[in-house]
Amino acid sequence: MRISTAFNLKKTQYEVDFVDIDPEQDTTLFIDPYLLGLRVDRWSMEAASLVRSFFSHFLSLVAEGKEAKAFELFSHLHEPNETCLGLSIGKPRGNGVGSEDARKLFDSIIQSKAVKSGNIADLEDFSLFIPGIGKDKVSDITTNIIRGKLLEYTQEQCVLHGIPLTAGIPVGPIWDSVRLCWIFDYRDTLIVDGKKILLTPKGIVSYCKLYTSENYYNKHVLEYLQHEHIRMGSMWVEHRIDGSPYVTKKTLKENVVEYSKEWLFDFTEKHPEVFKSFKDIQASAVRSLDSSSIDPSIDLHEVVNHLIFRLTNIKAGAKEASEYHRVVVGILELLLYPQVCSPVLEREINQGRKRIDIYYSNAAQDGFFSVLHMIHKIPSAYIIVECKNYTKDIKNPELDQMVGRLSVNRGKFGIITCRDIDNKKLFLERCRDSFKDDHGLIVPLVDMDFIESLEEMKKGNQRHLEAILTRLKDAIIMA
Repeated sequence: MRISTAFNLKKTQYEVDFVDIDPEQDTTLFIDPYLLGLRVDRWSMEAASLVRSFFSHFLSLVAEGKEAKAFELFSHLHEPNETCLGLSIGKPRGNGVGSEDARKLFDSIIQSKAVKSGNIADLEDFSLFIPGIGKDKVSDITTNIIRGKLLEYTQEQCVLHGIPLTAGIPVGPIWDSVRLCWIFDYRDTLIVDGKKILLTPKGIVSYCKLYTSENYYNKHVLEYLQHEHIRMGSMWVEHRIDGSPYVTKKTLKENVVEYSKEWLFDFTEKHPEVFKSFKDIQASAVRSLDSSSIDPSIDLHEVVNHLIFRLTNIKAGAKEASEYHRVVVGILELLLYPQVCSPVLEREINQGRKRIDIYYSNAAQDGFFSVLHMIHKIPSAYIIVECKNYTKDIKNPELDQMVGRLSVNRGKFGIITCRDIDNKKLFLERCRDSFKDDHGLIVPLVDMDFIESLEEMKKGNQRHLEAILTRLKDAIIMA
């Protein structure tokens, strides 16, 4: 039973930011440190920083000959069952260091040519060059290192969706990048059937099929060797009917290359330009999975139709404000993921004197949310959203309220959602005045904007709401 079902969220994978796991069995997905390191939202950057901190310290200890301290650090990378991700059959067991001979794996790492060379620093490269390290272990190691961030994320998602937490549960190990040590603590924790659960942002998981030693070897190393053998006119060169030369990968595998991860590292040391090309191509190709890839059983059209039905059947007014709020969160998740992520509910600001309805982290590397700060220089690390299920038009008080929520640190872009605006031209003029006074960029979204974008989603236009936001932005700042 998935988390959404267990807690009666009435939401699908499209409508939640986390991987909607089944706590009774592993979902065959992996936390991908390479993908994590490419993301630009604040949560991901902080999590990636933890991974770099751990391995920088670990490798320093190894380089200094402090193997006992390095092993003590390494030994805490135990089986991370809490995320229910990985390759286990049946109930999640984890495949971390603790489930095997930790010393054997540790020795494999520190004795590898890659680590001894001092030229490997990224965790994702361990799976490329170190025997015995695959995508499952890299995912498990990453999970351990970012456990503290995953716990924070889980707490925030539980508050957002009304999922109860259990207070005072022992958690750990948690990596402390300041003191460079593992800590153990008691925190509010999600418990399902007596088991600790960590929710994982769907934006950082993958099937780990691109950044792999196999992909590097087959599509980059062998292709380089093919060109080199043709250039040198080696004995393995054959000729087509038209006389053009070629060398097959099969020929190279059978007669020239005795593949191993250590051989792959030796090749990389001699030809760093090939590895750089591989990394550059992966950086442009690796992307967060869409919700349909995570859960292919869900019919997108049904989800869209259901959301439109729910939205149009919510009555305006305070009585159904919470239902409106929940539906809008689901719609924004569907329409704006992965450009925005990690929604957080009503965080107190200014010592609790004001509250924000929802704020999202800006994870965009292109499109509307990227243009905000890259082109228009509008601070937008967070996207602040207020939901107004009013029976009347939003006016100056609502605009002023949003202005009070905006700041350089939190972000100076806000969205006010409401059911409709009778005089939209007048409200946009008010937004324009606010922007000219350097109070930030505020745009309104109404039911019809959501419905139009949801209908476009069924046609394959997944970024229609960004087009609407662009039109509103231009109407405000370009006038």
